[in-house]
Amino acid sequence: MPPPIPEKPALANPAQAASLRPTRARYWVIVFAVTLAIIQYVDKVCISQAAPFIQKDLHLREDQMGWVFGAFTLAYAIFEIPAGYLGDRFGPRPVLLRIVIWWSFCTAALGRMWSCGSLIVTQFLFGAGEAGAFPNLTKAFNRWLPPQERPRAQGIMWMSARLGGALTPMLVYLCLQHVTWRTAFLLLGLPGVVWGVLFFRWYRDDPRSHPRVNAAEAALLPVEAAAGEHFKAPWKKLFTSRTVWCLCGQYFACSYSFWFFITWFPTYLLKARGFDLKHSALLAGTPLFVGAAGSLFAGWIAPILSRRLGSTRTARCGIGAAGAFGAAALLMVATWLTNPYLAVVAIALVAFCNDIQLPGAWTACMDVGGKAVATLSGTMNMMGNVGGFVSPIVCGYIVKQTGNWNLAFYVTAAAYVLGAFCWLGMDPVTPLEQQGKRARD
Repeated sequence: MPPPIPEKPALANPAQAASLRPTRARYWVIVFAVTLAIIQYVDKVCISQAAPFIQKDLHLREDQMGWVFGAFTLAYAIFEIPAGYLGDRFGPRPVLLRIVIWWSFCTAALGRMWSCGSLIVTQFLFGAGEAGAFPNLTKAFNRWLPPQERPRAQGIMWMSARLGGALTPMLVYLCLQHVTWRTAFLLLGLPGVVWGVLFFRWYRDDPRSHPRVNAAEAALLPVEAAAGEHFKAPWKKLFTSRTVWCLCGQYFACSYSFWFFITWFPTYLLKARGFDLKHSALLAGTPLFVGAAGSLFAGWIAPILSRRLGSTRTARCGIGAAGAFGAAALLMVATWLTNPYLAVVAIALVAFCNDIQLPGAWTACMDVGGKAVATLSGTMNMMGNVGGFVSPIVCGYIVKQTGNWNLAFYVTAAAYVLGAFCWLGMDPVTPLEQQGKRARD
């Protein structure tokens, strides 16, 4: 919990501000983003580890469970743009509080479900409530962080999200040794409520109004219209920009694969690779652990490559395309491996390649979106979650109809190749209002 906030001193004049040492209040925004990312992914991933118990108790088939998984991402996709727009219009503070309280309630409610239909409805409401979390965190970064600090902040946040998801299978496994899956969901709903209270107490949509930000730190921060001022989303530019379409395409490909990791991967380990329940729980988080390293690596290397190449655009697109092509190749390798442990290693490296794309994609939304950063990132994340909605359903039907997990991997590899070409076709640095004019680096 942050320490008590003292009264804010009077702002220094410009000469005094130049001589002050900047405070570091802005880094608390990264702390809150990291903790929320972990909580979100714990709550999102827990159902996949509990899926065998839910299927047994409620007598659900694989294709039915695919619809349960898909209901969440369908709603998440539908409500991403509205939630992002609200963040741009009113600021992240009230929007994130509503998001976290809503999804925490739905997490707890999953433990009271009694049928496939009730699970689908609750998962849909869960996704609707959680939509907009990352776009609004990105909006907070845009207001609180100087441009040079944003790529690494995104890398740290996505690393934390993946670590939260990676730890969830073992966390849920340990919980299920002592309580039922119903009680486990109730317990997992509590941390979000605590986060919401602390965040709402500390955060300010205008960092310059925060008591812990001194004049020197305020001088480092970008200037943006305050929450509540008139905001008009550039809808025409959003829907006609090639860069926006490419951002959406590459994120569809990323999320299509990622949702396999957090929905079907534990079942794949059990049924396709012959692991028992304990080893499945231990290994299920491996792709997310390795993906976390990919996010952190990309956030660290991107500024270095930008300086050395003299082009942010070249560095960002190069990292993204290399990640997508690498993931496609490694998926093909995984289908050829008969040793189950080597197959897990190959799939974990797929996650690394997948996640080195994330910091660049979200930082591109910050550079391209401007005042509409949450709306643009919500648009991108909406398409990502369309991929997340389609993925578990397609995989469930492929396995049910053919019993062939490799075929599902071939489809995912093709999506990655599409994503790589999207990276090569975009301009991830020029603001929307300048799109079509001379690009900047």
